[in-house]
Amino acid sequence: MNWEVFITCAVSGAGDTVGRHPAIPVTPTEIADAAIEAARAGAAIAHCHVRDPVTGKGARDVALYREVVERIRLAEVDVIINLTAGMGGDLTFGPGEEPMAFDEAGTDMVGPLTKLAHVEELLPEICTLDCGSMNFGDGNAIVVNTPEMLRAGARRIRELGVKPECEVFDTGHLWFVNQLMQEGLLAGPPLIQLCHGIPYGAPADLLTAQTMVQQLPKGAIWSAFAIGRMQMPFVAAAVLLGGNVRVGLEDNLYLEKGVFASNAQLVERAREIVERLGCKVLGPDEVRIRLGLRQRG
Repeated sequence: MNWEVFITCAVSGAGDTVGRHPAIPVTPTEIADAAIEAARAGAAIAHCHVRDPVTGKGARDVALYREVVERIRLAEVDVIINLTAGMGGDLTFGPGEEPMAFDEAGTDMVGPLTKLAHVEELLPEICTLDCGSMNFGDGNAIVVNTPEMLRAGARRIRELGVKPECEVFDTGHLWFVNQLMQEGLLAGPPLIQLCHGIPYGAPADLLTAQTMVQQLPKGAIWSAFAIGRMQMPFVAAAVLLGGNVRVGLEDNLYLEKGVFASNAQLVERAREIVERLGCKVLGPDEVRIRLGLRQRG
């Protein structure tokens, strides 16, 4: 059981959700406003992607990240900024017997340091480190993160003084987190996000969650989430298993069946669950101390 819990809000993501929800944050202003509203609702951490303001698709443009970060930092509310560094690892193979005829529309591959261009410039308190490759859905798309790519990324993140949040989508990814710890590429305590329900990673069930928790590095600080209708059940599950929680429109679009959610509403619902379990919801400064982050100036 975790009696002192922090909430992360993943405000937008990069998935194909724009046409499935009437108010997915797309522009830098919308993304920053969503992060600020989530903070006011009780989120200590805002996890941010950016999107092309015209197409709504996920983007890596440093200028878009700069505008989001500047707007959040100027707001009259405190929140820890967590920027994704996962964009740039998408590979879509060609059909049938022509796998090397890569689908250009679905492929976006860059080197591990290029993935960190916005982190280098903006120095958020946290950035993500996806800790392995995986099939992504039922087609020919995979997300590529080789061990050497991850070592290079982890090394540079540590040099920048940014805290990596290790994104773990399956048990093999957790194995590699332990390897990075052994090699001294992660400074303690490690911060780990257990991600459930994304095809074809760890399924969103309690047995899998418990198994992954039992394999965490000693002293790890961790959160967990599940996508879709399992988002709120996993809020309770994560707390009961000793972790922290993540909610937001990146992972789930609904407050209840047929009712679209906002990020602030999802945070409020998560906060209610945590507090009804008898736990305290931590603020950003308390989380900074717990994670060993630099204090806000």
